[in-house]
Amino acid sequence: MRSFRWILLALLPVLFGSTALAGGAGHHAHLRAAPPPPPQLRHDGRWLVDPAGRVVLVHGVNAVWKHAPWAPPATAEGFTARDADFLAANGFNAVRLGVLFAGVMPRPGVVDQGYLDRIDRVVQLLAAHHIWVLLDFHQDDYATRFTGEGFPDWAVRDDGIPFTPTGSFFTNYFTPAVSHTFDNLWANASGLWAAYAAGWSQVAERWARQPYLMGYDLFNEPSAGSQSASCFNPAGCPVFDAQLQSFYDHVRAAIRSQDRGNLVWYEPQMFFNAMSKSNFTHAADPQVGLSWHNYACTPAFAGSGVIPGEPDCVVNEPRIFDNAEQQMADMGSSTGVMTEFGSTNDFDDLARLTGLADQHLDGWMYWAYKAWNDPTGQPATEGMFARDDDPGTLIGPKADVLIRPYPQAIAGTPLSLSWDPATKTMTLVYRAGTQQTPTDIFVPQRHYPRGYRVTAAGAHVLSKPNARHLLVKAQPNTTVTVTLTPR
Repeated sequence: MRSFRWILLALLPVLFGSTALAGGAGHHAHLRAAPPPPPQLRHDGRWLVDPAGRVVLVHGVNAVWKHAPWAPPATAEGFTARDADFLAANGFNAVRLGVLFAGVMPRPGVVDQGYLDRIDRVVQLLAAHHIWVLLDFHQDDYATRFTGEGFPDWAVRDDGIPFTPTGSFFTNYFTPAVSHTFDNLWANASGLWAAYAAGWSQVAERWARQPYLMGYDLFNEPSAGSQSASCFNPAGCPVFDAQLQSFYDHVRAAIRSQDRGNLVWYEPQMFFNAMSKSNFTHAADPQVGLSWHNYACTPAFAGSGVIPGEPDCVVNEPRIFDNAEQQMADMGSSTGVMTEFGSTNDFDDLARLTGLADQHLDGWMYWAYKAWNDPTGQPATEGMFARDDDPGTLIGPKADVLIRPYPQAIAGTPLSLSWDPATKTMTLVYRAGTQQTPTDIFVPQRHYPRGYRVTAAGAHVLSKPNARHLLVKAQPNTTVTVTLTPR
């Protein structure tokens, strides 16, 4: 009987047409539904939006393995399911994941699929926890030849200029060898643009339909090379920015050959991180965003060191937020995320920056989740743990700042957001839209160990008392105020 059944099933397409088993009955069976698009982020004007049309704010971390083989291992020190569990449980809904060109294309024109597999292991862990993933072609000091990371040695065009390390990755940028190498990159020496774009094309082909993808960050903190001095001023360097935007446009075109819809993120030249404007013009693509950093209060930029209240901090940190908003507008009502800040145990500075992000309704990603013996950073202070392999060494005061209540998805247009760590009070005001899914507010037990009270003027609460995800629903076109306080 079993063999007869399989013979009959095999004959059905012959007897009744090839659509007889196509997932439907009657004359509509041939209308096979297309697979639904994966959950990914797009932007609608100023805002990141999810597939339900809700405005998404990201609170995330950076995870960039700066040592060969350029991907975090599946160890306690590296990145495992336990790390993804920690991030999701503590409200981190995004990760900027390092994908290094040295790993993608270790030899000219040859993409290492094994390396992409190692990156994919982390991508799938994050996606399974509904954490948005930003793929980041990361570099510092261009390549390992200059004590940095990012580009493979075959892509270094230093024209034989000897490199003398300065003892600091930041000042290494201004050595003749590194500066000249960046000049050759922007001049497209030896067709470097095509190689870099080909690497990105392979990455886009691999993850174009990846659930919880938030796009492609094209280049970390580009140096203007010999033009750097022209950039270190409040107005920035429009001549170099035009050259940089041409490079980005070239790489974006290669990505679009594989992926028509995901966000492509442009980064300003690195002195944007201190005070300089970025001068990109209109981006001829509806899904381009600005990935920007704020390090105005770090010793490299603040001169005498990280001193709370120092003018470089209280003046230039807000200036960078304003510059980002202006640049997003100039790019054509684009969106943006502060994809790096921190790298410090100055908890007052972290509180100031995250507070500014709330005021501007900006998402952020802290540098870094783990120090991973960062050869170009400050491994003693930049991570969230005193020891990367021991989650019990979480740095409490840093966690108090970064793990906080906030709306992860807003069913409408956000109007204001504030968090008072002294009183543990969070207030969100938004104008409800027509989305059918509720607003989702993450509420950490860390700040509400005995539970919380919620008032939702203009909306009603759907979730259970003291739920980690507070869900509220409102009628369309209603102004909603949600306030959390400790129980």
